Amino acid sequence: MYWFGLYHWRRRFRALGGGIAVALGGAVLWRRRSDRPGRALAGVAVALGTGRVLHALSTLASPPPWRLERYKYDALARELPLDGARRVLDVGCGTGRSLVGLAPWLPRSATLVGVDVFDDRVILGNGPRLARRNARLAGIAAEPVRGDAGALPFASGSFDVVTACRVLHDLPAERHDVALAELRRICGEDGTLGLLELPIAPDAVDVSPERYWQTRVTDAGLAIRTIERVPRRGGGEPYVVLVATPA
Repeated sequence: MYWFGLYHWRRRFRALGGGIAVALGGAVLWRRRSDRPGRALAGVAVALGTGRVLHALSTLASPPPWRLERYKYDALARELPLDGARRVLDVGCGTGRSLVGLAPWLPRSATLVGVDVFDDRVILGNGPRLARRNARLAGIAAEPVRGDAGALPFASGSFDVVTACRVLHDLPAERHDVALAELRRICGEDGTLGLLELPIAPDAVDVSPERYWQTRVTDAGLAIRTIERVPRRGGGEPYVVLVATPA
């Protein structure tokens, strides 16, 4: 079974602990008070604490740490020339969701590299070992490398296909141009860049996500080849898939 880690685990664990504390406090109050107002207050505390606990537990499994929503990676991979790729880089691979998502589309001869800052303050267990393990379960050999999207530790033009799946939006808006310039730099002249992004743009920019990322990618010296929306299963705003080549 895949294990992609728990997102925002510190904040969610704090919420879980707070809910348990409130519920326990209410239970203690219930035992110590026999008057109606005291019992009523204790009941409210137990109910509120239990509600917080249940909510925190549900968020710990959002997204489910064992499940891959393959359809969105398939939507990106269909637009990429992966069948003939020799070297593929996935930027922001984290614990390996995107590596696993791309796995069925990769030829066995391809070299797959994943780069990430591997910050375990955001995802519990986020590290090269977990990324390598999940990729291996998907039947591919991946080489995780620690690095930052704004200063990638690779030579210019060293990859045939470069992907970034749901990662650029996590960077401050002022760093988007720097990161995209780096993706352009390490992408070969005949290479391809593929982005899978959430349907969001910086709050200060009153444009659609498609227009925002299209502008940023074009400014980085890439020519847009494909840009489309991918409907979310279960509802919600669609993902954005964008594919570009060096201009």
